[in-house]
Amino acid sequence: MERTDEILTLLPARLKEARRAKGLSLDAVTKLSGVSRSMVSQIERGESSPTISTLWNLTRALQVDFAGLLADSQGDRIEVLRGDAVPTIENHGNGCAIRILSPPEEAGKHEVYELRFEAGGVLASQPHTAGTREHLTLIEGKLTVASGLASDHLIAGDTARYSADVEHSISADEPSRAFLVVQHG
Repeated sequence: MERTDEILTLLPARLKEARRAKGLSLDAVTKLSGVSRSMVSQIERGESSPTISTLWNLTRALQVDFAGLLADSQGDRIEVLRGDAVPTIENHGNGCAIRILSPPEEAGKHEVYELRFEAGGVLASQPHTAGTREHLTLIEGKLTVASGLASDHLIAGDTARYSADVEHSISADEPSRAFLVVQHG
């Protein structure tokens, strides 16, 4: 219900902005859309809620994307997830804390994690889907990364990029902190 109210609040201004951006008068929109001038005016003032059919006709006449018109405006909003509210993955690895930094809808596509290791901590992973790659940037400490039969040592500031569709692991030589981006294939 809250989302519906938000859309109905934003819709009038967005339609009016789209009409003005095209340099069209109410009469011109009426001719292009088949929607009466009074109805277009009422919708733009927020005095009437359009049917899906009316909205479709208006978006076609204004040459704007129907979904884009209703989507959240990302330019005027900042989403903040406070440190103590960032989700974590428990019981995965030994001596390793994992914080999930990417939004939930990105799971299985493009994931971002903060990893914190105790000295001797290990995060061992089974192969992910074919084509998956990981990008690990070490912020502080020392880590060893293994992917398949290859392995390498990292120091603060290093970034390792490697296949994650094979067995792979990250182990800490000392307390360490890193950012991990998982890019699914």
